[in-house]
Amino acid sequence: MSGPVVVGVDGSQSSLDAVSVAAREARLRQCELKVVHAFIWPAMHVPLGPSSLGPADGGLRNMAEQLVAEAVERARSVAPEVEVSSAVVSGEALTVMEAQSRTASLVVVGSRGMGGFVGLLVGSTAVHLAAHGRCPVLVVRGESDRTGPVLLGTDGSPAGESAVEFAFEEASLRGTGVTALHAWTPWKVAAPQPQDPAAPYALEPGMLAAGEERLLAEAVAGQRERYPEVTVEHSVVRGGAREALIEASENAGLVVLGARGRGGFTGLVLGSVSQALLHHAHCPVAVVRGSDASG
Repeated sequence: MSGPVVVGVDGSQSSLDAVSVAAREARLRQCELKVVHAFIWPAMHVPLGPSSLGPADGGLRNMAEQLVAEAVERARSVAPEVEVSSAVVSGEALTVMEAQSRTASLVVVGSRGMGGFVGLLVGSTAVHLAAHGRCPVLVVRGESDRTGPVLLGTDGSPAGESAVEFAFEEASLRGTGVTALHAWTPWKVAAPQPQDPAAPYALEPGMLAAGEERLLAEAVAGQRERYPEVTVEHSVVRGGAREALIEASENAGLVVLGARGRGGFTGLVLGSVSQALLHHAHCPVAVVRGSDASG
């Protein structure tokens, strides 16, 4: 999708970190950066202008404009060559940012904002957008400026094809490689048919693991041809996907995941693995919904 990189800001340190990341992403894509603040107060029917007893530059509206101006200044300091626009949009943050995602190439948000409750690792806006955004959503958490390969979590499902494509595109833009990780457990894998029908439960040693290695190779094959300059490391892990990806994220610059995989329950928009990484990854996380996602 063509369009600007959109970053949501609310005045928190988390959102300013997101601005820095978004500015770098816009520079890589050679596109516009749009700084957006969701201004909920008009719906609350409260006075927006300065108080007659306070300074002329006070009031909620001026505060919103000031925090956006600060974010724009941060973006220009990080990537002065990027065209930066800004908007204060009336509405609740979840609704505003979801609407922005319809015309964006990428939406970037902080993991927590001003409204976060103490003890929460990731805010509701980040989780909601990861589940419902109409374009890839990058949630900035952990060390936002770290270098390293793009860590791609894939299970070979059709729903994850868009994530594979995004991961290779991002690696090409960054001039780095892709670490494609696939985690499996015997009870979540369809067992291959044995050679001898008379021994239906006799599997040669290593058959399950070999099948999962083939699945990973097939999942990334098309993008390897499209981006031959991107080096790819395959990592097939027997164990839980959440634990394996969180551990691997310690050495990554970005984690890329699909919103849901083949193990998801019907009706869930955001899978448990994606949610776990949004809460616990050591670096920013991009969640990419499948091209057939709706809602």
